[in-house]
Amino acid sequence: MAEPTPQIPILDCHNDLPFALREKAGYDVQRLDQVREELHTDLVRMRRGGVGAQFWSAWVPSSIPQEDAVVATLQQIDAVHRLTAAYPEILQPARTADDVDSALAAGRIASLIGLEGGQSIADSLAVLRQMFHLGARYMTLTHNDDLAWATAATGAAEAQAEADGTPGSPGARSTRGLTVEGLAVVGEMNRLGMIIDLSHTNERTQLDALGASTVPTLFTHSSVQSVNPHPRNVTDRVLERIAATDSVLGLTFVPAFVSSDVRQWILDRAQARIDLGIDDPHRANSLTRPYSMAAAPRPGQSCEDVLAHNAAHHAGFDYGDTDVEVSPAAAARLAAWEAAHPEPQATMQDVIAHLEAAREAVGITRIAVGGDYDGTAILPTGLEDVSRYQDLLRALADRGWSRADLEALATRNVLRVMRAAEDGADGDVDAAPHV
Repeated sequence: MAEPTPQIPILDCHNDLPFALREKAGYDVQRLDQVREELHTDLVRMRRGGVGAQFWSAWVPSSIPQEDAVVATLQQIDAVHRLTAAYPEILQPARTADDVDSALAAGRIASLIGLEGGQSIADSLAVLRQMFHLGARYMTLTHNDDLAWATAATGAAEAQAEADGTPGSPGARSTRGLTVEGLAVVGEMNRLGMIIDLSHTNERTQLDALGASTVPTLFTHSSVQSVNPHPRNVTDRVLERIAATDSVLGLTFVPAFVSSDVRQWILDRAQARIDLGIDDPHRANSLTRPYSMAAAPRPGQSCEDVLAHNAAHHAGFDYGDTDVEVSPAAAARLAAWEAAHPEPQATMQDVIAHLEAAREAVGITRIAVGGDYDGTAILPTGLEDVSRYQDLLRALADRGWSRADLEALATRNVLRVMRAAEDGADGDVDAAPHV
């Protein structure tokens, strides 16, 4: 394989380590300077993979009450701050493009924060502003559920449109997009200099935001519908608007998004659950469902204490599964179906197919990467953890991508969007014209 020498630093748009630390470590940020096999991400493997800047996702479930989501988001941001402070020789806090350049020049990894879903602001521009002051530099407008002011690609509005037989591709059937309130959120984000992230939203919301934003936007972890028609992927119409607005599409590694075989297996498994009498055939299968969130430590409670509590009380769900009680007999029948129908494995080549389709559609200056490490259980072969980024760059080099192309993909394009957001901000971000 061709070797990009010296190593090309990666600015990754989306990593869910903070929530993985909540679930698997009770928010303990120690020992991340060692290889942690239970995670996709640690500082040793980030170095191996050439990660030079990381947007940590302050994700919380969109199915919990929004007031709870605000508290949980603050806990996520606190985890990033503590993580960054715990390893000052490796991580450097960053809020601006210049901060990223400074960290890269110092040989450290720039540590950035993004919010994943407008549930984190509970319909409040005041909360949005305070999240910005705490360091959040992008916000994904929705997660998997619709909000009062924006529509998700996997939410109720799109599910209803599909059930009604509305024509269109997945995530692009509903005419519900941004409301007047949603446009106000976009305007305030522009005023603050906060990047608008359009991953997770439906096509109508994407088009509304691309039309309303005064600066380029970012899709932090999506892929291309023409390669795999998953609702979380971007349609041709949106790709045209990404090019026209000089926005950037961050290609992700989530197997269901990049592999049509994996996507079809998930659909087949959902049908098998119906055929086996586990799920109601009249209830839509979707990514939105109740989520039993792991608790964070209470005052005076240690990380070990909260881990023990969560082990006793926390029950998670596989994405796409409903929360119905499954009898032992039905579970055995489902296990037999799974044994007879093994889940396909996505590969690095699937990711490359999306990268090259996106490059063809929007140009080399408008693509990036957002691996979604520690936000999905399984990664494609060849991209199993954060140490594999340089393998991806070498594979692209073997396919004729120049070093300048790889540098644009890896870092430069996102830095351009960051600078555009900063340059478009109001000089006095505290002088808020709206409440």
